[in-house]
Amino acid sequence: MERNWRDSNFYRYYVEKAELSDEVFEELEPYFSFKEVAHHQYLLREGEVSRYTFFVESGLLQSFSLDEKGGEHILQFAPENWIVSDRASQYFNKPADFYIKAIEPSLIVFIQQEFMEKASLQSNAFACFMENSLQRNIYMQQQRINSLLAMTAKERYLMFMEMYPSLLQRVPQWMIASYLGITPESLSRVRRELLMEAGNKKKE
Repeated sequence: MERNWRDSNFYRYYVEKAELSDEVFEELEPYFSFKEVAHHQYLLREGEVSRYTFFVESGLLQSFSLDEKGGEHILQFAPENWIVSDRASQYFNKPADFYIKAIEPSLIVFIQQEFMEKASLQSNAFACFMENSLQRNIYMQQQRINSLLAMTAKERYLMFMEMYPSLLQRVPQWMIASYLGITPESLSRVRRELLMEAGNKKKE
């Protein structure tokens, strides 16, 4: 899809957060492309080797795995200005463990690994940004594991609301329940409890 990248969220994201210059962007132009992705279209399937990192210009993606019965276990949502990939597959050239799929019609930037490598060589600021992003990703994974092991359903939902405030009206309840590792019935109970607490506070 032809697009002026200077008008994109993708461009602004890396200029503001990683201090990439227009000159570097021009050199890196062969290593990224904008693509329209339909609702339910897969960007990556389990068993494929991931060749791209995906930046969400507009729309919404999810990363998930499937169990033996075909049930989805959602690992991540990626709304506008979020980045998602299967890092292990991409960096170690191994088959992907996860699926990445659009759950809304989306405009996605497909970023080749060469973009990251060449930008890091040309910009110390970008190299620092990538290192910080990696550390932040590790931290978020640790928090995610801790939430599934140690937090109550209510605590997990509150964390979800903090992390993804824009998704409460965009994502079906069963998907939120899958992400939280609880049943849809448990999620309904948590939501009712929070509504009751909010109502009681208004009465006070």
